Formats: sequence, C-alpha cells, structure tokens
Amino acid sequence: MLIFNVHGDVGSDPIGPRMGKSGIIAAIRTVYNELSMQPHTHADRHDHQGSLKTALIITSVFLVAEFVGALYTNSLALLADAGHMLTDVAALSLSLFAMRFATRRATPRMTYGFYRVEILAALLNGVFLVLVAIYIFYEGYHRFINPPAVKADWMLAVAILGLLANIASAWILFGKHHTSLNVRGAFFHVLTDAIGSVGAILASIAIIVSGYQVADPLISIVVAVLILWSSWILIRDAVDILLEGTPAHINIVSLREQLGDVDGVGSVHDLHVWTLTSGILAMSCHVVAEDSNFSRTELLSRVNDVARERFHINHTTIQIEERNIPQALVDSCNCHFGAWDTQ
Repeated sequence: MLIFNVHGDVGSDPIGPRMGKSGIIAAIRTVYNELSMQPHTHADRHDHQGSLKTALIITSVFLVAEFVGALYTNSLALLADAGHMLTDVAALSLSLFAMRFATRRATPRMTYGFYRVEILAALLNGVFLVLVAIYIFYEGYHRFINPPAVKADWMLAVAILGLLANIASAWILFGKHHTSLNVRGAFFHVLTDAIGSVGAILASIAIIVSGYQVADPLISIVVAVLILWSSWILIRDAVDILLEGTPAHINIVSLREQLGDVDGVGSVHDLHVWTLTSGILAMSCHVVAEDSNFSRTELLSRVNDVARERFHINHTTIQIEERNIPQALVDSCNCHFGAWDTQ
C-alpha cells in the first residue's frame, strides 16, 4: 500500500516496487492515496485454471462421441447438445486463455493490466450461447414441419453418457463460478449442456414409449429457451462491468454515508465504485476533511478501512481536500463530470 501523507512522503510496502514510480499531483493541501490490489486473487486464479483444464479435457473427449451419436441416431436434441458442447470446448478454451493472459503484468499503456480480457471472454461466451439457441430454433422449426425418424434407443444411451460428462464438469467448476465471471460463463455453458442432455433423455424416452417423433424438436426448443436465459445473465453482467457500473452487491449510497461518518470526514463527493474484473473492485472519491486533530495519514487509514473491511473494495484512490479549498482548484478537477452525487 502506498500512502502519501501531508508532507508528501511515500510509505513503503513489499508490493510497491512492482507498481513502478508514483508521484503526487501538485495541488494546494491535497493528499492522494493509492491502495494496491490484493495478492490473494492470484492463487484463486491458479485454482480456476486447473478446474477449467480438467473440465476442458472431459468435455472435449465426449464431444466427439456425442457428435457421432447424433449423426447415427438422426436426433436434433443430440445434435443440439453436441453443438452446444462444441461451444463448451470453445468457451472453456477461451476462458483458460483469457485467464492466463490476464496474469500479464501491467504496462505504462495498460495501467490496470489485462484483467478485462476475462470479461471480454465472458461476453463472447454469452454471444456464442445466443447463436447456438438461434440455430436450435431454426432447425427445430423445420423438424416440427417434417419430423424425421430417430433411433431413440441409441439416442438414450448417448444422452445418458453426455449427462454424466456434464455433471462431472459442472461439479469441478461449481463454487468457483461465484468468484469469477469468466468461470461463471464456462459453468453456464456446462450447466445448460447438462440440461440439454436431460432434454435428450426425455425425448428419447417419449419416442421409445409412444413413437412421438416431435418430442425431439420440442425438447430442443425448450433447451434453447434455457440457453437464452443463461446467456442473457452472462451478457448482462459482462456489459455492466465493461460500462463500469456500480457492482450489484455494493450499496453506493450506504458507502457514501459510512465514509461520511468516519471521524474527521466532513463530506464525501465524486464517489465512484466499479469492477476491474471478477473479485477485484476499485473506488475513487473526494473527501473533505473537518478541522480536527487527526493527521491526514490517519484519516486515509480510517477511510480505507471502511472501504476494505465493510465493502471488500481492493483498490482505492482517495483525494483529501480542506474545507476551505479554493473554488478554482475544485473546478479544475471537473468533479461535476460523471458524478452522480455532486449537487
């Protein structure tokens, strides 16, 4: 953590040298603070990569078997499931690549590093899911008009094996999808694929019992609707991060109130909270200090404690201002630009 006190000295920290040279923006009696990102997220990412690798191997092996089975049985439900499993392989590969790429060190041009690559990968995964659903709708419509004969017994056997493979992959990814949007995208792919396998099982049973061939495209359409639902959630969350919206679990009004309640703080304005990538939040704000006996370093520490301990915000940039700061200096920071809390 780098701390700038009122005299302009910089506090040391073991991870400080990796951030390169830092300076203080010249301003009358204005103090800046920067809190580096928490290092424990790197271990989490390594664990996520291992899970993605294992899920990728399982999915890739069964993809070939299900595709051959779909061609042999002439089942749209199996073909849709195999097509979705193909996007699973692409999604898992893309997620794994993005996660590795995101570990590259920050550069003078990419000052936040490459964390957003993971979010872009999640967005692409969501788009792939939409394309798969559209294809299933298209093919299902034609099969409603002219339903082909389906080898339901073989279809049932392949669908059961597919369900087991998807359950194994989902179990590997389960739990980790709460901490990474990228892993969540891969988890949604596998989960909807498992639902597709269940649909294929139901369709094959219906055909075996009653000879109802329309069950195959009917179940496929239901699966396509579920795919659209999961893709919408994924795309919505990814776009929200790319637009730097306030994280859904952060009550920014409550955050401003709690920051304002800190001893020595008169008011808080120009407050922003956004997500760099899954699990890493950032915050910036202006804090007007009261006339008190607290040092600016102590005030910075108190404000940071609220952000970190109560809201789990890992990276903060805080500007402390005096109550009687010249208006010209206030105007020079363009606080009204993009500020939701400025009167």
